[in-house]
Amino acid sequence: MREIVRRTVVEREPIDDVERSSIERFLVEYDRLADPFDEHADLVHVTGSAIVVGPRGVILLKHRRLGMWLQPGGHVDPGETPWDGARREAEEETGLAVAFADLDPQGLPRLAHVDVHAGGRGHTHLDLRYVVDGGAADPMPPQHESQEIRWFTWDDAIDRASDDRLSAALTALRPGEH
Repeated sequence: MREIVRRTVVEREPIDDVERSSIERFLVEYDRLADPFDEHADLVHVTGSAIVVGPRGVILLKHRRLGMWLQPGGHVDPGETPWDGARREAEEETGLAVAFADLDPQGLPRLAHVDVHAGGRGHTHLDLRYVVDGGAADPMPPQHESQEIRWFTWDDAIDRASDDRLSAALTALRPGEH
């Protein structure tokens, strides 16, 4: 899995200079880590995020600790791929069954965005983002997850996202932008 993840990051065509820098930093950090998927092995580790899309637009949630409007995502569980972690986090945080919206020729979820950012508590997240289809149902997160979650139109999601890098990714992914 380690080589597959590295290859998908190397092959990723960045949307802007910010993502280009994230890709470069990802590769430097990833290559030095003994276990890049273990959040306890190093303060720097891989995380997975899901950009949840559907006929109603894009789902964003207000992160309970950070107070920011973001996409679902989080740490990768032991033995899990980053894309499976992204899908699991999306399902846990939205209460919806989701499916990958874009697969590569090998049947693997296509990497949609790379973002290296501070993750709190001194962590650095090497975040790999994937697009998932959330259908059209209302999100129904469990009580322990953020209850401030909803569908936004693409334009409203781009404007509401609390992170400029997420706004840039949504702008690049917006239907009709390719």
